Amino acid sequence: MANKHPSASRPSHFKLVVDQTLITDEVRAYDYPGSGTTEDPYVVDWLPNDPKNGFNLSPTMKWVIVMLCAFNTLACSFASTVFAGAIVQVEDYFSVKENVSILTVCLFVLGFACGPVIWGPCSELYGRQSVNLITLGASVIFEGASIACNKDDIAALLVLRFLVGSFSSAAVSNSPAVVADIFAPAERGLAIMAYSMFPFLGPTLGPICGNFLAAGAGWRWVDVLCTLFFALMFVLGLFFMPETYAPYILRRRAAKLGKETGKSYISKLDAGLPVKTLGSTLSTAFTRPIIMAIWEPISTAMALYAAVVYGILYLIFAAFPIIFIQERHWTQGVSGLAYVGIMIGQILGVPFYVVLEMKYRKKIARPGVVSTPEMRLEPGMWAAVMIPVSLFWFAWTTYTSVHWAVGLVGTIFFGLGNVLIFISITNYIIDTYSLYAATAAATNSIVRALFGFAFPLFTTYMYKNLGTQWASSIPAFLSLAFAPLPFIFLKYGATLRAHSKFANEAKAQLAKLQEVRQNIEKKFQQKEDVDGEKVASTAPTEVDAEAGTTRGPSEGSSLKQERV
Repeated sequence: MANKHPSASRPSHFKLVVDQTLITDEVRAYDYPGSGTTEDPYVVDWLPNDPKNGFNLSPTMKWVIVMLCAFNTLACSFASTVFAGAIVQVEDYFSVKENVSILTVCLFVLGFACGPVIWGPCSELYGRQSVNLITLGASVIFEGASIACNKDDIAALLVLRFLVGSFSSAAVSNSPAVVADIFAPAERGLAIMAYSMFPFLGPTLGPICGNFLAAGAGWRWVDVLCTLFFALMFVLGLFFMPETYAPYILRRRAAKLGKETGKSYISKLDAGLPVKTLGSTLSTAFTRPIIMAIWEPISTAMALYAAVVYGILYLIFAAFPIIFIQERHWTQGVSGLAYVGIMIGQILGVPFYVVLEMKYRKKIARPGVVSTPEMRLEPGMWAAVMIPVSLFWFAWTTYTSVHWAVGLVGTIFFGLGNVLIFISITNYIIDTYSLYAATAAATNSIVRALFGFAFPLFTTYMYKNLGTQWASSIPAFLSLAFAPLPFIFLKYGATLRAHSKFANEAKAQLAKLQEVRQNIEKKFQQKEDVDGEKVASTAPTEVDAEAGTTRGPSEGSSLKQERV
């Protein structure tokens, strides 16, 4: 009989990163439940302390992966706005107007809307590691190619910016999933906090660096910086980012074992589920967010709110050069420092959210208190007040007679609210839609990216026609219109969820999936009980001739069984 619990040997770091299945002698010798036939395949599960199980990675390795995910996202979000600091140089070199040069930012953000629809499903079928390396490699190639654009190649530059946005967006859509692959829910809070700060820092760091670099060395060096950033992340990912997606690892492991033995194997995580194909997965990925956007008021309303706030952030990137360079006559390099207020607010948003999260955990830990999605809305309610107040504050302190610092203090609260609303909406969607949370998040990402693409396009015209103060008030009025939303969902969210098709379907499917898992666990337990009884009844007591004592079967040599 096979050794039921073979000790999983620890592989080298290189082996762990390079080998996606890590089939060892222990994996081959494990006594999986099943008969190895098509009707009753062997069910492949993790070994005890399996080193390929993301939850079993060392704490150091886990945090290396978290930081790689964070900096991948930083590279992507940084590259999305860095050209906002090089618009003047792009206009001069390519002889185009501002409404064309701003497309270097807008089309990159449009790529954010297209990429996640493809990379999310691909990571489920082909693993996180492959998608990460392929998309980073493509980002290096396309970003590097844009360095070679000549005076007549503005169209090529814009197309390349769109492609870089599409490929690099894999980091934005897949990195949270990687964090979930390696941390249990109870341990995930700190990792999510550490990770979530970087998607916000990137867009504000981009213009700061872009302004100084473009003013001092030209727009090409902005591209060089982005290319080097992506290349660095590609190399680090190559050596330090292992495959973490459990269904993919076990699926590959089952297929490889089947090929080696000629028997039928299936992953425990795929048992009872229909076989996925790329076509069906992509079809679902494209159509379900559209259906959700049309028929799900919770998903639609939250996506629109997040999109408005995101669009305002990118509108600010187009508005600040008007306010600080044209009206306050700051130099191009110094004008990038105007974004520091938003960045400070975004950094403060993380500890602020930690305080609210601790409050939430204490609340649900009380006897008789049941966690509901609406409990996740408190950070959003804070943000709903902060964002319009900060935007009105900034709008009416843009007069040149008012010191510049007064307005920038107001932007701190916008940055703070930006972080709080994003995390609050994300948590609310996850808790509401559970198994369909990825689809709801995709809807959110697509709508958000479309607003980020569109808002900067009309910023210049808005400021010319309305004047600085009223033009700056438009985003404030927009955010004010959505401010009641978290409070409305706090009161009526449970009613809306009760009538939600996707929320109810997700509950039913989750219950069914849990039932399948429990049945498989029972099969494992029953097999262990039967095997244990066989060993106890058939193994004779051995006599130790030298010591003159007896020893039972548990102390003898390990029992092995070879499958034929």
